[in-house]
Amino acid sequence: MNLVKRRWFAAVYMFVVTSVCSSVVIGLSRVTAERVQANAALAFERAVLGVLPGLYEDGLGGLEIHRRFVDRVDGPTQASGGAYVLAEGGAVAAYALPFEGQGFWAPIRGVIGIRADRRTITGIAFYDQNETPGLGARITEPEFRNPFEGRVLAEQGKLLEFRRPGEMLSANEVHAVTGATQTSTRLEKIINDALIQWRGRTSGRAGS
Repeated sequence: MNLVKRRWFAAVYMFVVTSVCSSVVIGLSRVTAERVQANAALAFERAVLGVLPGLYEDGLGGLEIHRRFVDRVDGPTQASGGAYVLAEGGAVAAYALPFEGQGFWAPIRGVIGIRADRRTITGIAFYDQNETPGLGARITEPEFRNPFEGRVLAEQGKLLEFRRPGEMLSANEVHAVTGATQTSTRLEKIINDALIQWRGRTSGRAGS
């Protein structure tokens, strides 16, 4: 009988402990869900401002980032092909095109900026990635991102190409990340897929 009681007590004890721990975890998830969503939205807005000329500088707080995003950025609309738009003087100055796809380890999400000519890149930024630290994760570093500015998309084929570090570059090419072949290959495809689809949606809508 004592053995039966001990087994019964152990089962009840484990059930109670599991229920309490589960309740705590669920409660914390609900409490922090809104903050997590707000942080994710802010990261996206920061990325958009980062690729649109003149909208972002280091040191901006969260409220100022959100205010600038709301005040200065339009879209996305059908006319812009799903891109966000910076307008100046009533005309399009630049587009911020979101992109996402499967990286080496997890989804990569970012934004690429394109001038009103729909060819010249203004910048690239990432707001969600979990690539290998020190390797694929270096896509977020200025050494990789800065050279995108001023690159010119090709008219056909691969609009933007990644080359091995050290190779000579054409107008539509940038260097891949050293030692991160898989991340670079996947990112190149993600960006090109997004750009090609965007061009298809906006064909014949110059200035929209």
